[in-house]
Order: sequence, then C-alpha cells, then structure tokens
Amino acid sequence: MNIGLFFGSFNPIHIGHLIIANYIAHYTTLDQVWFVVSPHNPLKSKSDLINMYDRLEMAKLATDNSENIKVSDVELKLPQPSYTIDTLSHLSERYPEHQFNLIMGSDNLASLKKWKNYEVILRDYKIMVYPRPGFESPELASHPSVTITDTPQMEISSTFIRKSILKGKNVQFFVPDTVLDFIESKNLYR
Repeated sequence: MNIGLFFGSFNPIHIGHLIIANYIAHYTTLDQVWFVVSPHNPLKSKSDLINMYDRLEMAKLATDNSENIKVSDVELKLPQPSYTIDTLSHLSERYPEHQFNLIMGSDNLASLKKWKNYEVILRDYKIMVYPRPGFESPELASHPSVTITDTPQMEISSTFIRKSILKGKNVQFFVPDTVLDFIESKNLYR
C-alpha cells in the first residue's frame, strides 16, 4: 500500500488539515493518508502545545468516518525529540509491505535542508507537497522525489483557531463538530 504520512502537532486539527489529507488520499497516487501526531516539532516552540494525547484524540475524532485517512500515534512512542527520518525508518521497518511518502506544505519544503538527514529523506522517500501562500516555488520543488500537488490552498491555521477560542470567538466550521465538542468539554485553549 502507498501511504502518505502527514506529520504535525494538530493543535488542534482543523478543516484545512482534513481537506489536504482528503485531496491527497483521493486525487493522487496514494492509497491512504496517516496523520502522524507529533509530541513536539524540534523546530517549533512548545509553549502553546496542549497534551499530546488530547491532540491525538481530536485527530481520531476528526477522521472517525474516513476509510482512507487514519491517525498514527507512532511518534508518541518513539524517543524525543521526534525527527521525521527516525519515524520514517521505524515505520519502514515495522511495515515493510508499505511504501511511505511524506506530505508537507511548501513552507516545510522551503526549510527541509534544516531537517535531520534531509538528504536521506530525499533519496529514500517521495514527498507530496501542498501549496502554502508565500511559498509557491521553494528551491527543492524540482527535485525528482518531490511532487507538487494541486491541493486547494487553505489560509487557516491552528494558531488562528487557538487565538479565536482564547478570545471567545465562534470556531464552528473551522474544526469538525466532534473536535469542537471535545475542546469545549475539556475547556482547551482558554
């Protein structure tokens, strides 16, 4: 099976993440997309990050009815900080019958050279890239391992949602109802 790994903190998961995953699962050569919930991205601040198990639960709630989109907790079980190359190696060993691909935004592709063993990632894995505003043509876009997709652009972010919740704004339709119910039941991001 050809699987796309969509890494992120998903703090919280939102409709933009789901649209990207759905597009890549149904409009590319991939068979499935797995959301890989990361405990902490080594290149990002940890200050706004809620409990990783709450983020995992929200991702599961958001994808509950999808047969082509799954959620993986693999990074929650691996040593931290979690580096993409280590997770890819672990999954490739654990599931030799699957072909793993990375899914990332063009903003991440632009900073890929800062990643641990990025050369190995480019050598051994395919990367499906979705466009992000302001990062239309990153340097590595023409690399043979990179495919730029026509995924619809989403100008919505988890940061926007967290700030909106903190200000008491309505975020209905930005996140699935099940995720919104979970956020409200646990009084998250307030």
